[in-house]
Amino acid sequence: MIKSNQLDPDFKSEISKEPGGEHLKRCFSCGTCTAGCPVRDITEKYNPRKIIRMAILGLRDEVLSSDFIWLCSSCYSCYERCPQDVRIPELMNAIKNIAVREGYLPGAYRTQVDLLWDHGRLLEISDFENEERQRHGLPPIYEKVEGVRRILKVTGVDKLRGSRENSREE
Repeated sequence: MIKSNQLDPDFKSEISKEPGGEHLKRCFSCGTCTAGCPVRDITEKYNPRKIIRMAILGLRDEVLSSDFIWLCSSCYSCYERCPQDVRIPELMNAIKNIAVREGYLPGAYRTQVDLLWDHGRLLEISDFENEERQRHGLPPIYEKVEGVRRILKVTGVDKLRGSRENSREE
């Protein structure tokens, strides 16, 4: 059961103002997007029609904190079939952008932010890797994190480091 105090009637408008979310209110839940979705064939967790319906109803926290918004593969098969031109991959990106601004991020993405902060790249380069590179005639790679950290701070991504109560672990 959904309680009225859990609903945010402005959520659909917020999504509509986000680039990619302009066509949210066009959806009339025909189900064409769900029927042709390759991700939906793999997991029942991803259902574009259900996500859109939840967003329109104003289930803000449930949509933003869920891990299913991150499952869209951006294949555009749903968009090609949609009779209302809803552009679901772009809509999912709009919802993800709002989720990130609110601090919701799946564990794998949070781990990537941590790696970027700690090493300036997604992979730590150890002495072993540098020795192997040298053995093959390649120059060593040194960690230069200051520039990457500056970018993470300016963009606000540094605030997404580490675990938080509102992050969803995979």
